[in-house]
Amino acid sequence: MVDDRVRGVLARLEEQDERERADDVPYAERSLAVGPDSGRLLFALVAPNAGCEVLEVGGSRGYSTIWLASAARILGGRVVSLEQDPQKIEAWRRNIADAGLEEWAELIEGDALATLEQLEEGFDVVFIDAWKDDYERIFELARQKVEPGAVIVADNVVSHASLAAYSEARQSDPTLTSVTVPVGSGLEVTTVLR
Repeated sequence: MVDDRVRGVLARLEEQDERERADDVPYAERSLAVGPDSGRLLFALVAPNAGCEVLEVGGSRGYSTIWLASAARILGGRVVSLEQDPQKIEAWRRNIADAGLEEWAELIEGDALATLEQLEEGFDVVFIDAWKDDYERIFELARQKVEPGAVIVADNVVSHASLAAYSEARQSDPTLTSVTVPVGSGLEVTTVLR
């Protein structure tokens, strides 16, 4: 659930993101968080699913993790988040603790392309928000960790023209059904059929 504690951390992170944009903080140093609308959509995809196992590739400072873990805790799920940047890892841990979500969110440190391969399968929802050049490889690896019916969501597919091919590949694959949702920076929401 999105309680006052969670709302407070989300509001703080939203203000921090706005300041970083206004101050023209270099792209690689910013939190690069999804916006509130994207967060609410992620929450809606996870919340109604009992025992929902969520994989997040690119945890950053934990903004989207907070939305995902808040949803997962409603019916006994959890989030596994992958992140490699040491400063973002420290902030992720602090923000998840501040939101009271440690029981429902786990962080795995390291390069996602390496750590993802080591994870066991069984995820119901996957959220990809990593370096855009890695999306295809991340999708391939993530697909091995899910069963039919799982949903894989990729961020920034509208804001980054380089991801048009990612969306096209998902939408033309007969083993998937996929749609570009014009929320935030654009989300490609893909359901695995087989």
